[in-house]
Amino acid sequence: MVRNARGLRAVKLLVRNRAFTLIEVLVVVAILAILAGLLFPVFSRAKARAKQAACLSNLKQLGSAIGLYMADYDDRFPQAVDASDKYRPEIWSEFPDFQARIPYLPLLHEALGPYTKSRDIFRCPSDDGTSVLDNNFPLRFESAPSMHATYGSSYFFRTEIAFRFFSQTDFQLPADVNVLFDAAGHWHGSSGRLTEEDSFESYLAKTKGYRYNVLFGDFHAKSRSFSEVQRAWATDL
Repeated sequence: MVRNARGLRAVKLLVRNRAFTLIEVLVVVAILAILAGLLFPVFSRAKARAKQAACLSNLKQLGSAIGLYMADYDDRFPQAVDASDKYRPEIWSEFPDFQARIPYLPLLHEALGPYTKSRDIFRCPSDDGTSVLDNNFPLRFESAPSMHATYGSSYFFRTEIAFRFFSQTDFQLPADVNVLFDAAGHWHGSSGRLTEEDSFESYLAKTKGYRYNVLFGDFHAKSRSFSEVQRAWATDL
């Protein structure tokens, strides 16, 4: 019994001597906080890249759907419009002939419905909506909680292609012409969303950090900066 009692006292003493002090606990917590601070941006960037890859995959599938549509319609791009055309038709005020046709054309995702397996390919995973139109700043264009939820698609269409009854063979530089693209550049960019409160200076500052996934006229899809997308817009059809 004496030997057992001595053994118990030795164990208790060992446990007491091995206990963490407050300083040691704070050091461990600080190390964990530092590691979390280092790893969180890595995981965040990896998640953003995964969403961007899924969005690019959507656009490539939509390119295939457009190709199937064109096979049924004399190689012409879909006679359709996007949500910005339908709900803010004033963006075409300088082209009254085009503007007059908008009420009679379906939305692009409706025209392509028979050629797609799922409506999910019209949803960009990073789509968290818009407040104004990037290319028509500061024209109000509210969509919440997302463009897809509000209007049925996360993507805008270069509708001039439809208005001019274009086919791929009509393009001078098909690889440089934007056909479909993200409705907002902040989804994959490093800057926040544009609002009506932004000044022209803040508009310029924010768009420098914007990125867009774009489907081009030859049906390849790439991530492009705001300035690169503007060059695509400036490409003559």
